[in-house]
Amino acid sequence: MNYYKYLICITLSLVILSGCKKDEGPEPLVELDIQAPIDDEALVNYLQTHFYNYEDFENDPDNHKIEISIDTIADDNEDKTPLWDQVQNKIAELTDANNITVSNKMYYLVVKEGVGEKPSSVDSTFVTYKGTLLNKKVFDVREELPIWFDLTGVVRGFREFIPELRAGTHTVNSDGTYDFDHYGQGLVFMPSALGYYAQNITSIPKYSPLVFSVALHKVNPSDHDNDGILSIDEDPDGDGNPLNDDTDEDRIPNYRDQDDDGDGTLTKTEYDRDGDGVADDDDSDGNPDYLDADNT
Repeated sequence: MNYYKYLICITLSLVILSGCKKDEGPEPLVELDIQAPIDDEALVNYLQTHFYNYEDFENDPDNHKIEISIDTIADDNEDKTPLWDQVQNKIAELTDANNITVSNKMYYLVVKEGVGEKPSSVDSTFVTYKGTLLNKKVFDVREELPIWFDLTGVVRGFREFIPELRAGTHTVNSDGTYDFDHYGQGLVFMPSALGYYAQNITSIPKYSPLVFSVALHKVNPSDHDNDGILSIDEDPDGDGNPLNDDTDEDRIPNYRDQDDDGDGTLTKTEYDRDGDGVADDDDSDGNPDYLDADNT
């Protein structure tokens, strides 16, 4: 073989081989205790360098049609009050794969509280919203026509925040459309673990903290299993989170289980046989019948 042709073949082979990467398998998951402080640092920096249009709300306090907008503190906006000086925070505890509890801090701001009822964390809510990344990229928006959200089916940070707001009022127009007014509005800034964490979502990179602007228009208290007990009240351990209560340990939480104690008698039947509005406890052991498998 010609020397130069031989050299070219060897060179091409090296290029091809160097371009082939060994299959290293799926990317390992970043542990919660590592990601949490990274996200918090990013959120704090964002809150310290951004502001919302609070002056619009101060100048026209009775106008509930003003939308929340966020901008960077720079140039003509150098004198604006940073979000950091206005937000409150809340800690959400999560358990990782090693059964270690990790605290995740979310930040929120109630811009207008609203005039109606507050939802629980498991109610159905009629909302408009906009979701953005910290780089201001919008990944989801619903600002014109509200949509019903069952709060048991949304990300944890959204579910934790919405109960801070109150619903508003509405009127029905002659054409069947609605006008909404006096509703609660606010912002929530959540770490990735209270959002989508490591999920593969096209518009949201892994481990992305999220920002939501939300308006709460209506609330519908939920009874997911139609057993006559509101879902928020199916919380025997009293921690405010019905999602983790499963009396009969059948992997169906009580708020979705029509037979909470698994004794073969429906909760709806056992709850209040005498109709006095109080849960029955026939054997007077302090455990109501619908949660007591020993008393059918």
